[in-house]
Amino acid sequence: MTLRLYTGQLTRIDDEGQFTGIYKHAADGPLALGSEGFAGDAQADRRVHGGPEKAVHHYAAANYARLAGHFPALATQLQPGSIGENLSTPDWDEESVCIGDIFRLGTARVQVSQPRSPCWKIDHRYATPGLARHIAESGLTGWYYRVLEIGIVAPGDRFELLERPPGAPTLAALWRLWSTHRPDPVRLHEAARASGLTPGWQKRLAERAAWLQANAGTPAPAPTIVHEKPAGR
Repeated sequence: MTLRLYTGQLTRIDDEGQFTGIYKHAADGPLALGSEGFAGDAQADRRVHGGPEKAVHHYAAANYARLAGHFPALATQLQPGSIGENLSTPDWDEESVCIGDIFRLGTARVQVSQPRSPCWKIDHRYATPGLARHIAESGLTGWYYRVLEIGIVAPGDRFELLERPPGAPTLAALWRLWSTHRPDPVRLHEAARASGLTPGWQKRLAERAAWLQANAGTPAPAPTIVHEKPAGR
């Protein structure tokens, strides 16, 4: 399959001190992949992007056509690399990738760690309010990897599944469970134990399960599926 790589530095997007790393450019040669991502790549809000547990962002190339079908005016803008991903491949998506999957990526090895929660900067990037929420509600989220073995990666390199934990949930299944208004707490606890899932997601799933079990007759708050712009910024 054709592997595409993208990296980018920070871009200022408003007069309030907001920056983004969503604007990336296609790599035309090999890149070093370290424990926190590709050389030459940057993330603005390290609370929700980047770091060892979210070192590499993958977005399914096929998702762009799905988004363009809902936002036809954006069809020419919705192209691989434009939503801030580091990796793009045509044959893997949220329905076929599982939490804990280990892939060979060039000479490196990476492991799927969690879905990507869309943020408000996607709306800004495409000048289209509601795009990030549609991505979240339709489950076209993309996902992150941690780096198990550093290496060198070039466009067109090998990208192959090496290992899948038994019973691993797909990204789509995990996202549907999380997005459900009042999911089964037992299933949330099971998902929290998925091999390879980030500690942050383990915690949020377990805490939500515990709240639902303790508040069976109380209206449940809606789950957070989009990172909104911080108040006052």
